Amino acid sequence: MIRRARLPRYYGWKIIWTLAVTETVSWGVLFYAFSVFLVPMQRELGWSTPALTGAYSLALLVAMVGSPPLGRWLDRSGPRLPMTIGSVLGTALVVAWARVENLIVFYLIWAGIGIALALTLYEPAFAAAATWFVRGRSRAMLVLTTVAGFASTIFLPLAGWLTERLGWREALLVLAVILGVVTIPAHALILRRRPEDLGLLPDGAPPGPHRPPEAPEGASLERARRDPAYWWLTVAFFLGTVAAVANGVYLIPVLLERGDSMAQATLITGLIGASQAFGRVVITAIDRRISEPVMGVAVFALMAVGLALAVVPAGLPLLLLTVTLLGIGRGGTTLMRATLVADRYGRANFAAISGIPAAAQMAARAIAPVGAGFLVAWLGAYAPMLAILAVIGVVSTLAMVMFALTARPFRLL
Repeated sequence: MIRRARLPRYYGWKIIWTLAVTETVSWGVLFYAFSVFLVPMQRELGWSTPALTGAYSLALLVAMVGSPPLGRWLDRSGPRLPMTIGSVLGTALVVAWARVENLIVFYLIWAGIGIALALTLYEPAFAAAATWFVRGRSRAMLVLTTVAGFASTIFLPLAGWLTERLGWREALLVLAVILGVVTIPAHALILRRRPEDLGLLPDGAPPGPHRPPEAPEGASLERARRDPAYWWLTVAFFLGTVAAVANGVYLIPVLLERGDSMAQATLITGLIGASQAFGRVVITAIDRRISEPVMGVAVFALMAVGLALAVVPAGLPLLLLTVTLLGIGRGGTTLMRATLVADRYGRANFAAISGIPAAAQMAARAIAPVGAGFLVAWLGAYAPMLAILAVIGVVSTLAMVMFALTARPFRLL
């Protein structure tokens, strides 16, 4: 009996699983843990909540500005150098945060963390996945985003436990050690630019005499910018992110105002995370049966329905349906932006082309909580604000419809 030789496991999967771990830690320490330290920092330093959260918003704005030029750097050099630098920078700045005494210095630290966010979060990771996979891209994105989706589940309780045991300054030092030990060597030693540099083809297909490795195809950034569908995509993800983030920030206060207990409100809101993972699995499972643009419209439509249902004070069954749809929409949009860009514009300049939609989403994350807060103050209640978010959700769906209508045909080169 002749035994078939086993091919070595494709190196791209080693990169994806490495990034799944490092993204979990990076999101957990640099993005989610901030909220845990608000109250203890206020008590010790005497700074107001707006002063503290202003530094956090500054970091998101810096990350927004840095996303487009970062994309060009990623296309030229690959993810290893940018992500390694970002991890070193992030680790050093968390240590500096643990020693901060001055508000101006605190803002300078968070401006630097904004650079680290741009260098280490989803954008470079998505660029790596889009470069190393074509047929298996959706599955690679699913692994990456599903594992990293547990960042808040892991690091919010961990940061809280460390703060209670050690104090907020020492807790930050522990988190800095975790960030540095896990991410710096992983990014420096494991990441590679593209499969062709190792004599491989995307998805692990072995090169042969008729299939030599060659430079990846793809549209130029200038060509993508002249494509109307590109701007419809950017608008859709900006508006969809504004609505989803604002709803997520204020859903617990809304439920408390409607008479729910804190335990029930936090439990129900927490189900959005589980729904995100479920949505990503479903989208990946039916990926090859429905075109990516049509899938994008469906995901945005589900999120718009969830936003509309959130306006209606109703019983528990409808509330569970609401958070389920919101979770599927949020999880799907995170997964699909990268696949939509990669499928339409190719691999060659993926990071540069993805930079503008990524910057739009980062801007949406920065302005959504503040903008929704102003709406609540202006309108005097949560219900009108929720209605406006529902309208924004509908408009984002219409923008995705326009993307789908203008998404074909398109020549990569």
